[in-house]
Amino acid sequence: MNSSLLAVTGFGMVAVFMTLIMTRRLSAVVALILVPVLVAAFCGFGPAMGPMIVKGLVKLAPTAAVLLFAVFYFGVMIDAGLFRPLVDRVLAMVGGDPRKVALGTAAVAAMVSLDGDGATTAMVTITAFLPIYRQLGMNPLILAVLLGSSNAIINMVPWGGPLARLAAVLQVDPNAIFLPLIPVMAVGLLGVAALAWRLGDVERRRLGVQDLAPDVWRVDPAQAAVARPKLWWLNLGLTIAVLLAAILRLAPLPVVFMVGFAIALTLNYPRLDDQRARLAAHAPAVMGIVVLVFAAATFTGVLEGTGMVGEMGKAFLAVLPPSWGPHLAVVTAFASGPMTFFLSNDAFFFGIVPIIAEMGQAYGIAPEAIARASLLGQTVHVLSPLVAAIYLVAGLLEVDVGAMQRFGLKWAVALMTLMILAAVAFGAVPLSGNSSVAPTAEARAASVLARSAS
Repeated sequence: MNSSLLAVTGFGMVAVFMTLIMTRRLSAVVALILVPVLVAAFCGFGPAMGPMIVKGLVKLAPTAAVLLFAVFYFGVMIDAGLFRPLVDRVLAMVGGDPRKVALGTAAVAAMVSLDGDGATTAMVTITAFLPIYRQLGMNPLILAVLLGSSNAIINMVPWGGPLARLAAVLQVDPNAIFLPLIPVMAVGLLGVAALAWRLGDVERRRLGVQDLAPDVWRVDPAQAAVARPKLWWLNLGLTIAVLLAAILRLAPLPVVFMVGFAIALTLNYPRLDDQRARLAAHAPAVMGIVVLVFAAATFTGVLEGTGMVGEMGKAFLAVLPPSWGPHLAVVTAFASGPMTFFLSNDAFFFGIVPIIAEMGQAYGIAPEAIARASLLGQTVHVLSPLVAAIYLVAGLLEVDVGAMQRFGLKWAVALMTLMILAAVAFGAVPLSGNSSVAPTAEARAASVLARSAS
């Protein structure tokens, strides 16, 4: 199959998948498996399809392990009552005002996101706020949007995955990428606060301000039986240690949460029967999330194994009009959202951004500027069906992934646009390259494209 047909097939496969899940014709699990398998078989990749999928499974296995043990870990902490004081404190501050609840959601998600791990942010934020949303009758999709938006912006820090990948692939100083982004991130967080105010205000007009007692998590006898209030300080210390180990990269994330879970389970429930009961209680949530992650591995394995990802990126670069060359940084910023939505961060950062960065130098645009531009689509990226955390959030909130995407994409695009405008205004992303190199830029850019296609 030639490269053009591969690119068209790749875009078509993603479009079919998105249509099926957003129109609720198929569940995400079924669509993630059947769509790539059928497309690969139809295109003649049947004999090689098995190894492609296995490679995808191996690549996503660490992510699945992190999610599995993180869900079990925080599930045990919820049972033991670690987050009860936090919920009571939040309730005391926000009361029954949906607007304050939305603002509190954004603030807590931003603070927790400093650990650089989206799964942890989702677990902690949803654990704290979902009972409040349910008690007030608020739309849980608001929680998902504010959580994802705050996490996407804060995750641009140097120890976050996206910036670290870009610094490595472009061989530039992480601080050279990050420091000019600080005011842009600040504007983005103000945008999230404004969004929280807007969405919370809509809910406030719909539901009114309600009187809530500080016992949203009213403990029933079954919950009281598993609570461990006397171990609260030990559980808090263990959780801080686990998060610090994750932030400081003292061990791989799967190992951190595996060990943390084993200690937490033994500390709070030393009896074997109690341990089995806690595992059984959280197994449904864990199983749903892990199944979705491995189903996503089928999709990404076929996309990458067939070469569709690379050809999709080259097709994007090939259709850029020459007149857009001097504005390549801004073009990259606007393209980063859809590109990381339909591909993945790794595919975009490792396969396409280096080509764009080399083309940018032909127009006098520094690689650091291209790297910063490539990060600005993360609010859209977090809603991608190729991101494992979206299935974690959907599972915890008990909503459809398609419903989250339908509700959140417009706000994600709005936040991305706001940050791009801020990046241009603050000079983090140049509006235009160096005009003195323009006469030879097109020839140099064409050379880069020719080398990338070979």
